[in-house]
Amino acid sequence: MALPVVRIADIAQYENQDVELRGWLYSRRSSGKLHFLQLRDGSGIIQAVVFKGDVSPELFTQADHLGQETSLLVRGTVRKDARSPLGFELGVKDLQVVHAADGYPITPKEHGVAYLMENRHLWLRSTRQNVILRVRATVVKAIRDFFDNDGFTLVDAPIFTPAACEGTSTLFEVPYFDLGQAYLTQSGQLYMEAAAMALGKAYCFGPTFRAEKSKTRRHLTEFWMVEPEVAYMTLEEDMVLAERLVSSVVQRVLEKHGAELKGVLERDTSKLEAVKAPFPRITYSEAIERLQKAGHPAQWGDDFGGDEETVLANQFDRPVIVHRYPTDLKAFYFKRDPANPKVALGMDVLAPEGYGEIIGGGQREDDLATLEARIEEHHLPKEAFGWYLDLRRYGSVPHAGFGLGVERTVGWLCGLHHVRETIPFARMMERITP
Repeated sequence: MALPVVRIADIAQYENQDVELRGWLYSRRSSGKLHFLQLRDGSGIIQAVVFKGDVSPELFTQADHLGQETSLLVRGTVRKDARSPLGFELGVKDLQVVHAADGYPITPKEHGVAYLMENRHLWLRSTRQNVILRVRATVVKAIRDFFDNDGFTLVDAPIFTPAACEGTSTLFEVPYFDLGQAYLTQSGQLYMEAAAMALGKAYCFGPTFRAEKSKTRRHLTEFWMVEPEVAYMTLEEDMVLAERLVSSVVQRVLEKHGAELKGVLERDTSKLEAVKAPFPRITYSEAIERLQKAGHPAQWGDDFGGDEETVLANQFDRPVIVHRYPTDLKAFYFKRDPANPKVALGMDVLAPEGYGEIIGGGQREDDLATLEARIEEHHLPKEAFGWYLDLRRYGSVPHAGFGLGVERTVGWLCGLHHVRETIPFARMMERITP
């Protein structure tokens, strides 16, 4: 009679039963008549104990010579074990080698980051990377659930675009048949504005590309972003939507991965528990005052980088929203504040603990003549934006939205030093493999 094939994460449901586990050898050690095999299957790790008296002499000898990452079928009895993180272990009765691995390149010793990135396809198997990937999956699902349950419709934006939606210097050019050059998208926002005029509340969720020549710990050339857009939404309502989203995602991650964040990633989760709406709000001008009081030489009109964002965010116990930046610092589509045209109706959400901007967005310019003038000021090809201008010709309304970067959000939640660990296969200035 075939044994039930069980995932390690579900092992508690099979106490005192015989089961089959399918996985890989994470590590092993021996103690006389016992071999302790740490078996992983992607859902967790369990100790499988091989007792000399329970198996054949051949199998007992074989268990002492298994290489790291050998793939195995292990059969045995699920037993309670208070010392185990899972609370259970497996008493082995039989095991079968599916493929014997020899000389696995990532051993328990210390390896440099460059070496680990070269072997990223294997590094993903480590406990730490396993947790990060699962946290990322939870973040993605939490984001989708938030918008799907809030009346939004998912709309897929194109990857190829005819023109820049922001700075032309940060685009990847791609030959596009007889039509000349196309560009890999920096953002799906312009298309979501069209979707919002059709659906009221829309969002896209996909990869975006930035050709910035940046090597900071916050930058990737390919990353994932969710971008909601809402008709009849103001800047103030946009900020409320952003804080509701972030709070929802953080609470979901804490509920599902709190123990792993603390135990495996050594994350201080008490700092995440404070992340609940409402978030503090300060204007850009107030932010400059705060920076100057903290001894930073920032002047009005300066853009904020990682250093400035860190100084500001560290003054609060949860993300802070900075709004109404100078118009000159923002893209052409931002609406100017009617009360002060020198500033735009834009906002950034800055995460604490040095993680900086995780959301950028604001209210869009909804007046046709003003938007046409802005396109000219930014020296953008007007013909490429004909369809975009149509949104202002036919039933234009106030509208707003934002973009949230998945990798920066995961990096913050996991307490990681660099965003390269937040995506399965990082693409950076100096890396396009594996």
